[in-house]
Amino acid sequence: MPGPETLLILGGTAEARALADAAVEAFADRLKVVTSLAGRVDPASPVPGELRVGGFGGAAGLAAYLRAEDIGLVIDATHPFAAIISVNARAACNGTGVPRLTLFRPPWTPPPGLEWIEAGSLEAAAALLPGAGRRAFLTVGSGGAKAFANMPGLWFLVRLIAPPEAALPLADYAVTIGRPPFTVENERRLIREYQIDLLVTKQSGGKATEAKIVAAKEAGIPVIAVRRPDPEPGDVVITVEEALAWLERRL
Repeated sequence: MPGPETLLILGGTAEARALADAAVEAFADRLKVVTSLAGRVDPASPVPGELRVGGFGGAAGLAAYLRAEDIGLVIDATHPFAAIISVNARAACNGTGVPRLTLFRPPWTPPPGLEWIEAGSLEAAAALLPGAGRRAFLTVGSGGAKAFANMPGLWFLVRLIAPPEAALPLADYAVTIGRPPFTVENERRLIREYQIDLLVTKQSGGKATEAKIVAAKEAGIPVIAVRRPDPEPGDVVITVEEALAWLERRL
């Protein structure tokens, strides 16, 4: 009798964790669940099923892993801005014939009355700053900070999940460390304490970090949001429930 199918979840998001939890519970006898994390940040709590940490070595490395581990299904539940792994997942699954689903959480909908400015890239967002504010709450990750270098007269509050290994390439800034989910009260406090007059963020969507949008609206400060890339072609769902239904059809 054949063993259970193996599902690889490309994770790192709250949705990926929720999916792993739900899939382990719903398909305990039919599905082995493996979650892969890039390894940049340790998980805050144990991940349901099995956990794999580290990169694959590009599309070819991921394809080799799919074959070696006899992976039967892949769900890409990575961050909406993790474009490289999504490109690699599509190529690897196309090359191996492994069915692939993208769990792509919907973007935020700006509340009425909020000054919402969209930018096509981090660099485009940086170009908008001088006319939009002078004390910016920057929530684009440590890697995104370099787009905001060489901007005299601007001060940044940079939120990171873990302390940076080196100084950020910003002229004048402070760092606050925190892991989502965040509360509206927490975001209100930061805006008030640091006299923030502008929020700069990626249009990531998701409930875990939505509180900053609510707090910005309450404070009457503008939001510059970097547009997310489109998901890779193929099957796409926006909820864990839809992902479970996709799995059910293939088991």
